[in-house]
Amino acid sequence: MCKAVCGPGWRCPHKPRCPDPAAPDAERAELLVDHSEQGWGRRCNGVISFADSGRLGPGGQVVAPHRPLPRTTR
Repeated sequence: MCKAVCGPGWRCPHKPRCPDPAAPDAERAELLVDHSEQGWGRRCNGVISFADSGRLGPGGQVVAPHRPLPRTTR
């Protein structure tokens, strides 16, 4: 599946189009590959998003986790 959605010339087929990977709302892009059991997923715009809210852009750009983790009770 990844060759079909990761290859050169890939364009978002969604209407409206998914946000650009550099956009502040890049995580709103459609989830194409879901590995939530491992804590990550690949979005339509090429972003790999992680469960801790960090992400990796298609060009290797790193965005550190930016949402606080939920509190746990003891």
